[in-house]
Amino acid sequence: MKKILITGGAGFIGSHVVRLFVKNYPKYHIYNLDALTYAGNLENINDIDNADNYTFIKGDIKDIPFINTLFNKYKFDAVIHLAAESHVD
Repeated sequence: MKKILITGGAGFIGSHVVRLFVKNYPKYHIYNLDALTYAGNLENINDIDNADNYTFIKGDIKDIPFINTLFNKYKFDAVIHLAAESHVD
Protein backbone atom coordinates (compact mmCIF):
# COMPACT_ATOMS: atom_id res chain seq x y z
CA MET A 1 0.00 0.00 0.00
CA LYS A 2 1.35 3.42 -0.97
CA LYS A 3 1.59 5.96 1.84
CA ILE A 4 0.80 9.55 0.89
CA LEU A 5 1.30 12.50 3.25
CA ILE A 6 -0.89 15.52 2.57
CA THR A 7 -0.06 18.65 4.54
CA GLY A 8 -2.77 21.19 5.24
CA GLY A 9 -5.49 18.61 4.69
CA ALA A 10 -8.01 20.24 7.03
CA GLY A 11 -8.03 23.50 5.11
CA PHE A 12 -10.40 24.49 2.34
CA ILE A 13 -8.41 23.16 -0.63
CA GLY A 14 -6.55 20.45 1.28
CA SER A 15 -9.74 18.86 2.60
CA HIS A 16 -11.03 18.40 -0.95
CA VAL A 17 -7.76 16.79 -2.04
CA VAL A 18 -7.70 14.48 1.01
CA ARG A 19 -11.30 13.42 0.41
CA LEU A 20 -10.62 12.77 -3.29
CA PHE A 21 -7.66 10.50 -2.51
CA VAL A 22 -9.35 8.64 0.36
CA LYS A 23 -12.48 7.92 -1.67
CA ASN A 24 -10.90 7.22 -5.07
CA TYR A 25 -7.67 5.43 -4.13
CA PRO A 26 -8.52 2.75 -1.55
CA LYS A 27 -5.12 1.07 -2.03
CA TYR A 28 -3.35 4.25 -0.86
CA HIS A 29 -3.17 5.19 2.81
CA ILE A 30 -3.62 8.94 3.19
CA TYR A 31 -1.98 10.71 6.13
CA ASN A 32 -3.37 14.18 6.73
CA LEU A 33 -1.00 16.48 8.62
CA ASP A 34 -2.50 19.76 9.81
CA ALA A 35 -1.70 22.17 12.65
CA LEU A 36 -5.37 23.17 12.92
CA THR A 37 -4.73 26.89 13.00
CA TYR A 38 -7.45 29.35 11.98
CA ALA A 39 -7.35 27.89 8.43
CA GLY A 40 -7.87 24.24 9.35
CA ASN A 41 -11.08 22.66 10.53
CA LEU A 42 -11.70 18.94 11.10
CA GLU A 43 -15.36 19.43 10.23
CA ASN A 44 -14.17 19.81 6.62
CA ILE A 45 -13.28 16.12 6.57
CA ASN A 46 -15.54 14.51 9.17
CA ASP A 47 -17.19 12.36 6.48
CA ILE A 48 -13.96 10.35 5.98
CA ASP A 49 -12.77 10.30 9.59
CA ASN A 50 -13.38 6.56 10.00
CA ALA A 51 -12.09 5.43 6.59
CA ASP A 52 -9.67 2.49 6.77
CA ASN A 53 -7.17 4.22 4.50
CA TYR A 54 -7.08 7.54 6.38
CA THR A 55 -5.11 8.87 9.34
CA PHE A 56 -5.18 12.40 10.75
CA ILE A 57 -2.01 13.72 12.42
CA LYS A 58 -2.05 17.02 14.30
CA GLY A 59 1.27 18.78 13.93
CA ASP A 60 3.19 21.70 12.52
CA ILE A 61 5.35 21.40 9.40
CA LYS A 62 7.77 23.90 11.00
CA ASP A 63 8.60 21.43 13.79
CA ILE A 64 11.60 19.73 12.18
CA PRO A 65 12.17 17.01 14.83
CA PHE A 66 8.47 16.09 14.66
CA ILE A 67 8.55 15.94 10.85
CA ASN A 68 11.69 13.80 10.89
CA THR A 69 10.01 11.41 13.32
CA LEU A 70 6.94 11.14 11.05
CA PHE A 71 9.05 10.38 7.97
CA ASN A 72 11.10 7.78 9.85
CA LYS A 73 7.98 6.13 11.28
CA TYR A 74 5.74 6.02 8.20
CA LYS A 75 8.21 5.98 5.28
CA PHE A 76 5.93 8.01 3.00
CA ASP A 77 6.03 7.27 -0.72
CA ALA A 78 4.96 10.80 -1.68
CA VAL A 79 4.07 14.18 -0.21
CA ILE A 80 1.47 16.64 -1.42
CA HIS A 81 2.25 19.94 0.30
CA LEU A 82 -0.81 22.16 0.69
CA ALA A 83 -0.14 23.70 4.11
CA ALA A 84 -0.05 27.47 3.95
CA GLU A 85 -1.44 30.47 5.71
CA SER A 86 -2.37 33.13 3.24
CA HIS A 87 -3.62 36.27 4.90
CA VAL A 88 -2.85 39.96 4.77
CA ASP A 89 -2.26 41.95 7.92
